[in-house]
Amino acid sequence: MPKNSKEATHSSLKGMLLVLCAAILWGTTGTSQALAPETASPLTIGALRLLFGGTALALFAFLRGGLRKFDYPIFLLITAGFFVSLYQVSFFAGVKLTGVATGTIVGIGSAPFFAGILDYLIVKKTPGKKWYASTLLAVTGCTILTLSSGNIELNKTGLLFALGAGFSYSAYALSLTYLMKNKDTEEATAAIFFIGALFLSPILFIYDISWLVETNGWLMMIHLGIFATALSYYLFSKGLEIIPVSSAVTLSLAEPLTAAILGVVIVGERLSFISSCGLALIMSGILVLILPLSKNKS
Repeated sequence: MPKNSKEATHSSLKGMLLVLCAAILWGTTGTSQALAPETASPLTIGALRLLFGGTALALFAFLRGGLRKFDYPIFLLITAGFFVSLYQVSFFAGVKLTGVATGTIVGIGSAPFFAGILDYLIVKKTPGKKWYASTLLAVTGCTILTLSSGNIELNKTGLLFALGAGFSYSAYALSLTYLMKNKDTEEATAAIFFIGALFLSPILFIYDISWLVETNGWLMMIHLGIFATALSYYLFSKGLEIIPVSSAVTLSLAEPLTAAILGVVIVGERLSFISSCGLALIMSGILVLILPLSKNKS
């Protein structure tokens, strides 16, 4: 294999591993929120995630010499910030109206399809055969994993919100790739999260956030803000510098895989045989996208 082909393979593998690490960190959010104070609402947690995460990213970018002047493409920045905030609201609303099972599978599971469509319509890039096979396996596994819980509620409005979450996540990822063409990763991500936090700031004045002073409240937000938001989205952004949006969003399905494993190991949940098959399909989909790289010259 030519040297440049080997370098491209190693670079793509690095990008995929960065996205996988981000998805694993996202998969810890459910477990950490289970430890939240009873008065903490999902909307305030989502708004504070953007605020804490954006602040951490901004501080990191500033210490590295970034954010010294405001010369961003305004429309693109606002668009990315809008979609990252819309994802928070849409996802939590979808989960509330349809239940955790349906809301999660529709929100997260629909994202690869929207990403593939956006890649085709805007980037004019058709996803490769590996993407189709990987996405089919991973989404099927995610569906089996979720449906096996037996907690299914069909609510048309909730389904639309969940689909909106999947679209918002994909649109944010695509907007970020364009923004990163002119800015460093941490600087672009910090600016996006700042705008996203501004969009959601009214929530913090409407809902009770007094729980934030409780020990488990601020500990949870430190984890969600620093690790499950700032670090994870930074890793995701670095991965997007290397691999296409469609592949990155498919790899993000490692999030429910991580959440399920943590539920067994930490919370003590038991998986049925059908659920285990779902996990195996998700893992297979991720491996299909990664392992053939050494033999694929595309």
